[in-house]
Amino acid sequence: EVQLVESGGGSVQAGGSLRLSCAASRYTYSRYFMGWFRQAPGKEREGVAAIDSDSSTSYADSVKGRFTISKDNAKNTLYLQMNSLKPEDTAIYYCAAGTRSYTGDLCSVFVGRFMYRGQGTQVTVS
Repeated sequence: EVQLVESGGGSVQAGGSLRLSCAASRYTYSRYFMGWFRQAPGKEREGVAAIDSDSSTSYADSVKGRFTISKDNAKNTLYLQMNSLKPEDTAIYYCAAGTRSYTGDLCSVFVGRFMYRGQGTQVTVS
């Protein structure tokens, strides 16, 4: 079973930055697509950013140009650099991974295709 552990959440003022990290089981990055989704109170899950095993990336329109997803295979760690944060970015952010096949843009289908997720980390922007 894949285990994912997020860190790096917190509270920040609008315009600020945070970097989320996700430590994963060995071999996860070479075999799985991975990404981040978020869920705000009373709202549905939203795919934020995703990265496939070939390192291709995709983003939600709401975060393009502000968020960057990356991975360090040597450290088995996934990152989400979040800049120019807005109050509407406030949510619990989850790291997730999967191997299910998909068509189209990975970020758009991510919420319906992942198989494992972490416990989440709170991001609050005021």
